[in-house]
Amino acid sequence: MAKPAQGAKYRGSIHDFPGFDPNQDAEALYTAMKGFGSDKEAILDIITSRSNRQRQEICQSYKSLYGKDLMSDLKSEISGDLARLILGLMMPPAHYDAKQLKKAMEGAGTDEKALIEILATRTNAEIRAINEAYKEDYHKSLEDALSSDTSGHFRRILISLATGNREEGGENLDQAREDAQVAAEILEIADTPSGDKTSLETRFMTILCTRSYPHLRRVFQEFIKMTNYDVEHTIKKEMSGDVRDAFVAIVQSVKNKPLFFADKLYKSMKGAGTDEKTLTRIMVSRSEIDLLNIRREFIEKYDKSLHQAIEGDTSGDFLKALLALCGGED
Repeated sequence: MAKPAQGAKYRGSIHDFPGFDPNQDAEALYTAMKGFGSDKEAILDIITSRSNRQRQEICQSYKSLYGKDLMSDLKSEISGDLARLILGLMMPPAHYDAKQLKKAMEGAGTDEKALIEILATRTNAEIRAINEAYKEDYHKSLEDALSSDTSGHFRRILISLATGNREEGGENLDQAREDAQVAAEILEIADTPSGDKTSLETRFMTILCTRSYPHLRRVFQEFIKMTNYDVEHTIKKEMSGDVRDAFVAIVQSVKNKPLFFADKLYKSMKGAGTDEKTLTRIMVSRSEIDLLNIRREFIEKYDKSLHQAIEGDTSGDFLKALLALCGGED
């Protein structure tokens, strides 16, 4: 498995559109939505080929030109999966993530997978921005929302991730050996001299939720040297439920974040039904960050391109919009 080098360049598929004119785009969108029936092609074409920063400018131009809210107008013109995708692209990233977290906690059942996927993969800066956006949009702190919607060890993991306090430095070898030892004890590969499971669990959580990515990569290497086991495989074997899923997501994200998302995309399209929500959420949120890397991991692991998978699994305007975000065939 190829893993990105330390300074690996993450590349998105969507960039600033050259020769961008927000007023021109606002006018084109207004025309596309005027009268009976909308010109969905035109709407798709503009929104999927502009960067998020440019889309925000289009919103402002639209308001000043027509005295109307572009989001509301789009909502009344498009529906279903396509609306979820297009409206998602129109939101600033932190507000989009905040909304996805809110949705994951709404209603009867909690969507733990969505909570894990977002909180385990965002950088400190992204997490802090999400916290601000959450408070601004829902007048409640993200931590309070997580507290009232989850419980036990899983809640502690999510809240720890949601503080956005992961260390930013490099690796520390002595510390990494110690951390690997804690992991070996909690995963029951080594004997537990302390015998205090609870404090060990807390230490293990702290290691996974607060150490820097480079440091954790070193911890995982030390773990293999010490035990002959892979930490991800061991967590899957020894733990269960949401706690296991959260820890596995963190480990996979540390090892190779684009591969983590490639796996999620593959699963969202595998089998009978499509999980449009997950498919949309990842395509929207990664389009400007690392979607090209995700595409490369996808074809390497699954022997077909992300483009092919989307083509075989979706249809209509939703398909067109997804392919535009995908940005090409591999």
